[in-house]
Amino acid sequence: MKRALIALAVTVTAAAPAFADLALATSKNCMACHAVDKKLVGPAYKDVAAKYAGDKGAVDKLAAKILKGGSGVWGPVPMPANAQVNEAEAKKLAAWVLTLK
Repeated sequence: MKRALIALAVTVTAAAPAFADLALATSKNCMACHAVDKKLVGPAYKDVAAKYAGDKGAVDKLAAKILKGGSGVWGPVPMPANAQVNEAEAKKLAAWVLTLK
């Protein structure tokens, strides 16, 4: 029984980053255009994480795009600015996206 509980705790802890800010992304309507593992209107978050892997300035770059919007990086459809997201939330969302594999 003890081993089963330890295994469950390890599994939940390992999966926690994937869900850490899914609730925030959902509450800020990010999931209307993005999904974790497939392209919708915008790129899959896993693709964003792969593109920016190893980029030390990625959190700040992505947070700025979340706040101000952007275009041209992922195709012709622009990402609108997100006025409902503050700077701290944008950085939290960007950091979460970068953890996805």
